[in-house]
Amino acid sequence: MTLPPFDIQPTLIGEKVSLRPLAETDFEELYAVAADPEIWAMHPYRDRYKREVFESFFAEGMASQGAFAIVDKATGNMIGSSRFANYDGAAGEIEIGWTFFACSHWRGGFNRDAKALMLRHIFRHVRTVVFQIGVHNLRSRTAVERLGGRFIREYKREYRGQIQDYVMYHLTAEDARNGALALEGI
Repeated sequence: MTLPPFDIQPTLIGEKVSLRPLAETDFEELYAVAADPEIWAMHPYRDRYKREVFESFFAEGMASQGAFAIVDKATGNMIGSSRFANYDGAAGEIEIGWTFFACSHWRGGFNRDAKALMLRHIFRHVRTVVFQIGVHNLRSRTAVERLGGRFIREYKREYRGQIQDYVMYHLTAEDARNGALALEGI
């Protein structure tokens, strides 16, 4: 894996959340969040709430060297995770994905704050952010569309011997300025 020539895993502090590099020692606390089957109901891989499945998901996040623990600033509790991955310097692209939040934090602007932090950081280094989302994950698709993400294509994706339907979105800094976040200064 080629890492980008910039800090892909900084600590980012927002109004509602802080993002910090995910650590091996975060497994139990993050799994306590991820063990809720409702979180994964719209995902292509709905069994990530199972410990043995989540262990692989967590290990992949650690191997990406771009995974974040998302912490509720008001309580100090871990409420989810997201990551940067698949940096392509020649194309000026990076992917944001693998994001999940505790159901208790689905409303209230937590995802919005986390994405704003990630986008403000990453648009100093890339032109395009890629989102790959399960075709039936309407919650995530709607969120990316609100950010200003543009639908690129639908396709099939193989992961661990399973083939699932996905959609791809691209988001540029201009899209992000014009989207629901109205991100300034990027």
